[in-house]
Amino acid sequence: MFWLVDPEGGRFISKGVNNVRFDPDHVGNTARVPYADACRKKHGTQHLWRVAAADRLAGWNFNTLGCWSDEAVATAGASPLAIAPTNALGASFKLHRRDQVFPDVFDPAFAAHIREGANKHCANRCHRVELLGTFIDNELYWSPDWRGADELLTLFLNLPSHRPGRVAAIARLQEHYREFSQFNAVWQTPARSWQELATMGRVEAPFFRMPPGGLNDALEVKADLANPARAAFSADCDAFLAIVADRYFELCVSAIKAADPNHLVIGSRFGYQAKSSVIAAAARYLDVISFNCYELDATSQIETYAASGKPCLISEFAFRGDDVGLPNSHGAGPRVASQTERARCFERYVTAALRHPSVVGYHWFEHADQPAEGRFDGENSNYGTVTIEDDPYVELTETMTRVNALAERIHAGTLPGD
Repeated sequence: MFWLVDPEGGRFISKGVNNVRFDPDHVGNTARVPYADACRKKHGTQHLWRVAAADRLAGWNFNTLGCWSDEAVATAGASPLAIAPTNALGASFKLHRRDQVFPDVFDPAFAAHIREGANKHCANRCHRVELLGTFIDNELYWSPDWRGADELLTLFLNLPSHRPGRVAAIARLQEHYREFSQFNAVWQTPARSWQELATMGRVEAPFFRMPPGGLNDALEVKADLANPARAAFSADCDAFLAIVADRYFELCVSAIKAADPNHLVIGSRFGYQAKSSVIAAAARYLDVISFNCYELDATSQIETYAASGKPCLISEFAFRGDDVGLPNSHGAGPRVASQTERARCFERYVTAALRHPSVVGYHWFEHADQPAEGRFDGENSNYGTVTIEDDPYVELTETMTRVNALAERIHAGTLPGD
């Protein structure tokens, strides 16, 4: 059974809330932040809001500020809170290369960027006792999911011809296929040589693969058994994915550990169940594997990640109630009829997760509701522990208080009836 360890050497389950801040969500791309406006009226100053928010979270038996939170909240209240920031190391590199969906880990500039980012964000936190650990990134695109059907291999093959990632992808295929004709028997490109492949405008995937997880995995195996060419394509994609994942985690974790040898590296917050090769690479380098799971029950994903032998942290989950007037038309996670059901979902989800020996934490998304008009990406949902007016959802937070208080006993299996 896994536990985190606090600065005094005690067992610790990270019970967190994401995005605890005075200015969490602007309306669209405007400067208006309804929650901040309400909090100015209610608390007067940002400092007084921090004190109130910290004490309220501690009163609900939370002990961690999750991603995107104002770190000053951690020490503002009567009881200190842990912090768990994300540094967006890979994502920030991708943003400098607009042709990349996933950061080109083969680009020499990537390693330099990661080292620079780790030094900038992690070195100044290396002696902070309230730091639980560092997330590398959030929801990078590893394989087909809700955002698209592309494989990482095809994404790299479609980088501009001079990009190191495209060169590396073609080199991997050349190592595997002795002749170009053998490769093209599977991939069916219009190219007639490796040289043409390196410069052609777009390489189309010859087959479509479903997102990993659940029934999809069994259907993928069946489809590959029925078609040797499809099986070869799948093997090409999975082999390249393993190389990319190993390089990503090796470079990022080593850079963070060099900048901050005192704290954990707690994952890259997988947004969708990762392929087994990605999980294996993550387990080789990370201290904790983190993933976001917007399901009614996280058990299946917990078991998938726990098979790596590493502790697991659920870095985002939530349930949205349809009874408070918010649209709930954009955003992840189940919608339920009422705040009563929302509280019940939290209890069922967290209790089931804590009964797994690998789970060392759970972080709720998020502290305050989103604006009804929608934030920058259109999300407009009832995710909050508090309303836009900063009023707590009583049923939800009372349930959170009770379940959080029992978390360590649930995890240890020492409750009556366990």
